[in-house]
Amino acid sequence: MGVILELHGITKRFPGVLANDHIDLDLREGEIHALLGENGAGKTTLMNILYGLYKPDEGEIYVNGKKAEIHSPRDAIAHGIGMVHQHFMLVPVFTVVDNVMLGDEYVRGGGFLDRRRAANRILEISKQYNLQVDPFAYIKDLPVGAQQRVEIIKLLFREANILILDEPTAVLTPQEVDELFKIMKSLVAGGKSIIFITHKLREVLEFSDRITVIRNGRVVGTTTPQEADQSKLASMMVGRQIEFAIEKKPAEPKEVVLEVRNLKVLDARQLVAVNGVSFEVHAGEVLGIAGVQGNGQTELVRALTGMQHPVEGEIRIFGKVMTHASPREFFEMGAAHIPEDRQRDGLVLTYPVKDNFILNTFYKPPYARGIVLQQPAIAAHAEELVRRFDIRTPSIFTELSALSGGNQQKVIVAREFSRPLKLLIAAQPTRGLDVGSIEYIHHRLLEKRDEGCAVLLISTELDEILQLSDRIAVMYRGRIVATVNAAETTKEELGLYMAGMQPETLSLAQVVER
Repeated sequence: MGVILELHGITKRFPGVLANDHIDLDLREGEIHALLGENGAGKTTLMNILYGLYKPDEGEIYVNGKKAEIHSPRDAIAHGIGMVHQHFMLVPVFTVVDNVMLGDEYVRGGGFLDRRRAANRILEISKQYNLQVDPFAYIKDLPVGAQQRVEIIKLLFREANILILDEPTAVLTPQEVDELFKIMKSLVAGGKSIIFITHKLREVLEFSDRITVIRNGRVVGTTTPQEADQSKLASMMVGRQIEFAIEKKPAEPKEVVLEVRNLKVLDARQLVAVNGVSFEVHAGEVLGIAGVQGNGQTELVRALTGMQHPVEGEIRIFGKVMTHASPREFFEMGAAHIPEDRQRDGLVLTYPVKDNFILNTFYKPPYARGIVLQQPAIAAHAEELVRRFDIRTPSIFTELSALSGGNQQKVIVAREFSRPLKLLIAAQPTRGLDVGSIEYIHHRLLEKRDEGCAVLLISTELDEILQLSDRIAVMYRGRIVATVNAAETTKEELGLYMAGMQPETLSLAQVVER
C-alpha cells in the first residue's frame, strides 16, 4: 500500500501547554490507522491541525507526496480530507439531506435547492458503503448511531478519501459499535483511508491495521495488532503498568439507602420509558443496572436525581420520600450524580474549569459568604482537584469547552467525589475515558462502596458492570427482567437477559440443554 498522507514535525503550542511536540505520522492507502493515547495526549489537536481548524507552529503536511497548505476545513476537503468530530456538527431541526448539503448545496433552476438530486446521491452513498439513512428524516429523531452515519455521509458527499474519526465509539451502544466497524471495513474496501482516534484498547487490536501511540504530545511508538496486546498498549499510553482486573473485597451491605417502588417515567415523546420498576440499594454495595442503551436507563436516572418527575411510583432516600424532589434536594441528602450526558447535564461549557467544580455547592461556605462568591477558596479547591484527579488543563481559568471530552468527564467525577457521599448514582461514569482514568475511577467507586456509600452504577459496558457490581439488575423495555448476584452470573447470561429473555425461560433452556 502506498503512503497517501504524511505529517512531519507537527508542533502546536497553547498558553502553558505543548500539545503536539514534533509529531511524525503517515497513513497508507486503504488502511485503518488507530491514533491511541490518554485524554489530553494531543490526539485531537493533531487531527484538528490536519483538518485546518488549528494552524501548526511548526511542521509540514504532504498529501499524495505533495506539500499541502491547509488553513481551513475547506482546504482540507479540497485535499480529500474529512473529519467526524466526537460531538457531532449537525443541526437537529434540519433533515439529513439539508445537513449533508450545508455548505455544498445542490441548486436547480431559479436558485432553489435541489433536495431530490442530493437525496439520490445520499442513497447511492448509503448503498455503496452500507450506511442506512433516510435522507428526509430529521436529525433530532435519529439515534446516535444514525447521526454518526450522517456525519460520514457528509464527508463522502464531498468525495473525501481520508476520513478522520475522533473517538467515534464514545457515545455508541455495543451494537452500534459493531455496526460502525462494519462500515469502516466497507469504507477501506471501497478505497478510503481512515485515521481512527481512540483510547479503547480492544477496539484498536480488533479493527486497526496499524497503531500509533501518543503520550504527552509525543509519538512513543507505532505498532500493529499482531505485535501488541492490551498490556503493552496500556503501558505505552500511560507510561506504567495498568491493572485490568481489580480485586475487590466482598460487599458488606447495611441499611437501605435508596428505595424505588413501582416507578413509571415517561420519555420526551410522552411514552412510557420506565414501567413499574422496583429495587433497593444498600449502604456498602454496588447495584449495577445493565442493558442496551435506550431501554429506560436514561429516564430512570433523571427521575432518581430530580431532573424529571415520575408519573407513578415512589422514590425514598433513607426513608424520606423524594419522588418529586428537586436536584438540589437530592444533593442535600448526601447524594451525587455522574450524568450520562456530561455536556448537557453535568457541565457549563462556557464557564471556567474552577466554576464547574462548585456547580452544586456554590452557595455554601467556604465558596460563598452570603451572596458573595469567595474566589480564593474556589481557586484553591479547583487547584487541589486538578492535581488529585490529573485533569489536563492549561489553567483553572480555562473555559471548560477547551478541554478534551475525557478531561471534561474527570471534572464531573472530581466534583462529585470531593463531597461526603451517602449515595452515588453513576451513569456511564467512564464513557470517553482512557484506560488509566478508567482504572482510577473504578478504584474510587469501590472505595466509596467500602466507605459505606450506596452506589447505583448504570453502564452499557458489561465488563464494567461485572467487575464492579455486587448485584446486577437488567433492564429491558423499561422493566427490570432479572436481578442476579454478580459473582454467580456470566456475560453470556446477562446478554440473554438484555435481549429480553426472562429468568424462568433461561432456567428452562438450561435444563433442556443438560
